[in-house]
Amino acid sequence: MKAVLMAGGFGTRIQPLTNSVPKPMLPIVNRPMMEHIIYKLKSAGINDIIVLLYFKPEVIKDYFKDGSDFGVNITYVLPDDDYGTAGAVKCAQKYLDEPFIIASGDLVTDFDFAEIIKFHEKKKSKLTITLTSVEDPLQFGVVITDAKDKIQKFLEKPSWGEVFSDTINTGLYILEPEILNYIPEDENFDFGKDLFPLLMQKEVGLWGYTIKGYWRDVGNPQSYRDVYSDILESKVKMNFSGDKKEFEQGILYSHKSSDIAKNVKIKGNVVVGKNVKIAEDCELENVVIGDDSIIESKVKIANSVLWSRVLIETKSVIKNAVICNDNKLLRKTKVKSGVIMAENCQIDRNVTFEKDVMVWPDKVVNENSIVSNNIVWGNKYKNSIFENGRVIGRTNIELSCEMATKLAESIGTMLPSGGTVYVSRDYHKSSRMLKRAFLSGLLSTGINVIDLELLPSNVMRFNLAKDVNAIAGIHIRQSVKDQINTEILVFNHEGLDVDTNTSKNIERVFFRESFRRVNHHEIGEIIELKTLKENYKNSIGELLNRHALKQKELRVATDLMFGSTSDIYPDLLNELHVDNIVLNAYLDDKKLSKLPSTIQNSRDNISAIVKNLNLDMGFLIYPNGQKLEAICENGVVIENYKFILVILYLLNLQDKKSKVFLPVWTPDFMDREFKNVEISRGKFKNFKEKELKEFDLIATTNGNYAFTEFSYNADALYCSFKTLELMAVNDIKIHNVLAELKEFFFLETTIECPSNKKGKMMRKFLEDSKDKEASHTDGIKIWINKTDWILMIPAQHSETLDLIIQAKSRKKGEEILKEYQNKINRWIAE
Repeated sequence: MKAVLMAGGFGTRIQPLTNSVPKPMLPIVNRPMMEHIIYKLKSAGINDIIVLLYFKPEVIKDYFKDGSDFGVNITYVLPDDDYGTAGAVKCAQKYLDEPFIIASGDLVTDFDFAEIIKFHEKKKSKLTITLTSVEDPLQFGVVITDAKDKIQKFLEKPSWGEVFSDTINTGLYILEPEILNYIPEDENFDFGKDLFPLLMQKEVGLWGYTIKGYWRDVGNPQSYRDVYSDILESKVKMNFSGDKKEFEQGILYSHKSSDIAKNVKIKGNVVVGKNVKIAEDCELENVVIGDDSIIESKVKIANSVLWSRVLIETKSVIKNAVICNDNKLLRKTKVKSGVIMAENCQIDRNVTFEKDVMVWPDKVVNENSIVSNNIVWGNKYKNSIFENGRVIGRTNIELSCEMATKLAESIGTMLPSGGTVYVSRDYHKSSRMLKRAFLSGLLSTGINVIDLELLPSNVMRFNLAKDVNAIAGIHIRQSVKDQINTEILVFNHEGLDVDTNTSKNIERVFFRESFRRVNHHEIGEIIELKTLKENYKNSIGELLNRHALKQKELRVATDLMFGSTSDIYPDLLNELHVDNIVLNAYLDDKKLSKLPSTIQNSRDNISAIVKNLNLDMGFLIYPNGQKLEAICENGVVIENYKFILVILYLLNLQDKKSKVFLPVWTPDFMDREFKNVEISRGKFKNFKEKELKEFDLIATTNGNYAFTEFSYNADALYCSFKTLELMAVNDIKIHNVLAELKEFFFLETTIECPSNKKGKMMRKFLEDSKDKEASHTDGIKIWINKTDWILMIPAQHSETLDLIIQAKSRKKGEEILKEYQNKINRWIAE
């Protein structure tokens, strides 16, 4: 059997550790990660290894050469483009004339490879995937096998809503040569996204071997640090090189060429490379020190990794840090938990690094400095920027002007030079500040900017989708959910959130800082455009039935909640002949800094006004113009999930058929009652315009409604007027609609769950549903009977599980909730 080692990754997410070396060459106890894998392959009887290169190939070639120094034969293959994981292996097909094992050069494992090979041969498998259970399955392919180990379901890099197990694909495969014939040449083709689904479609059996042991994909700086913690705490089976010497509280492994003072204190496991000098009175605890490093007297180092040629001067203290090659830390340097220092930095005397600081290469820190921010950008390292198409960070801390400019440069680099981008903001002064920084970044990459200044995002997106000359849109706003955060929303030319692939490409440019710099005469221009609000208002007026609205003389109260729709919505009410009372139609960011209390006050005020003045309807328009809440004639605030049913009921009264898209967690209790409404349910992710065109309404249970006759994006203003139009055309009151809706129980709640247990919960939830109807479209949904169900989705950014329950009665719904709360708590404790 031969082996293929994947060693071509960019290592973007683990920067700055990969600033000068490819990820497979990152040292693990003074050897490159890839070297450990080569020795594991050799111990399984595999001597012929094909290494697939791409990023910094010369570094790997210069170290391993032909492999003879390591007792193996190495053949290098360098694809001429990025063909994806499977596409890269296809490039080596001429060398693969017998079964072969595929492994990544950038993982740490103590799996027994011979055991995996034995399983493959026993099953006479064409393709075997090595599986294991992990705490956080989000970055991997999630897998389910049957009782005979045949793979039944596979999903590559799911979101928490898609996770159905904590059993994942480790990226260790064994293939028969014929499988390569399913991979196209010179195309980007991935194992998880492309090859495995294709083989399952063609009924080529995939087998999964679940193995126990240590396995970790070293994908980011934290995982690199975690690997070392596991190694030094003996959680990984690994042989340390060097002479072994036992101390009262620890073990020292050191090369014979190193000079270590006799009174050095050793705790835990300490590994010392070649030609290292450690002076007297030092204290070392769970430390790896690379070749040619010098540690002067009275230095304390704990839970840390030092690469090669590092100098630590006297009386310095290093805790839980990664110090890369050729760094000099002068006397009395204090490095606190979580610091990562890239190559060739000089830290002058008496410098203190606070927790979780990232220092990029070639930096000089002056003496007596206290470093609390990353010395590149921000003060908190993130291995990804985007969260569901937007960038979120603490105002003026994580999302500083520097960060905004670099993000803009990254986005501009991904767009064609000379293109035109819309940029708008909300009411907040921080949004104005960041927008101005953002404009500079876009202009520097040759992008022209239409500066829309203060404008609701829904108005910007509506116009963006209509403008054939605009290629993207940016909106900067203060977060509605958490007022200490700013959000930067990025939209494509259709006004839709950028998809996952675009987000990742922007992140790659951002982390590598490979920005496009145009000549002085190609720098972008700022263009003003003052007609967007009028275009927006005119389009609403043209689409709605003005005659019906005027004839019914509806009376409405609306609270605009001090947001950016305050100079648009009142004009529309008057133009459409809607008798109105409008509250809080002015900007006030101080009120919005206390948004939860502002929302409750708005509800109370509108409810009282609608009820006491016998108005037809009340609305709350949230500050950015996307979210809507409704109040019926009796002053009762209509729950969001119930207002969806109200709109479906009104659409059902029309003569024409309507097509509606809803998430899987919306109530389906009355679907059969709506004969003129065709309802589809699924997950909201990476929608394209051609898909959205199929529907008349797209809605969620959080107050977002998009009527596609007007826009593919949630728009509270249009939804409020469309609701009034449907009431007028059908001559019906909302309280009459509510009376027609069937009574049922619906609950959205959360239950606490540690992040490292979420994958296990999804697997347990799925196992618990084996005798019931279930769905994995978004989260896991289990039908208790024909009407009652429970859906579980792990929360994306908190240690909770979201539970949604529908039941025929409150009693039954509460029974379901109690049953599954008990089960989840029991599963967590196991």
